[in-house]
Amino acid sequence: MKYSQATNYALHTMLHFVALPQGKTIGVQQLAELQGLSPTYLSKILTRLVKADLIESTPGIHGGYRLTRNKADLSFLEVIHAIEGTGSLFQGGVGHHHDGCLIEHVMMSAEQQMEAYLRERKLIELVDHLVEFLERDPLWSTKVDT
Repeated sequence: MKYSQATNYALHTMLHFVALPQGKTIGVQQLAELQGLSPTYLSKILTRLVKADLIESTPGIHGGYRLTRNKADLSFLEVIHAIEGTGSLFQGGVGHHHDGCLIEHVMMSAEQQMEAYLRERKLIELVDHLVEFLERDPLWSTKVDT
């Protein structure tokens, strides 16, 4: 499993979705402003999140994006996999890889433990901290379709 800057932005973006009231939408421009990103760059991340069925695009005057899943169930690992895929961090060395490789065993075990931890951690655990931060931003309420 890899973890790029795009994954970092995706996790922050999904945290904003989890903080939204149920069924509410938010536009790409507003999300980009909240994170200091270009809307074009964020759109590419949102496309991956849509393809992973974590969010959906809603057309119309009050359109934007919204969660497709129960916010309480959304794990860090699901977002990471949506952006990075499910490939392994560890690639065995050329010429040194064989069945029963001790190093590969240790590395794969560590990766499995990390994935289990990220699967259990839910984005909703951080919402209270985000809401406290956003309440200090007077523009937050104007950036969310109510």
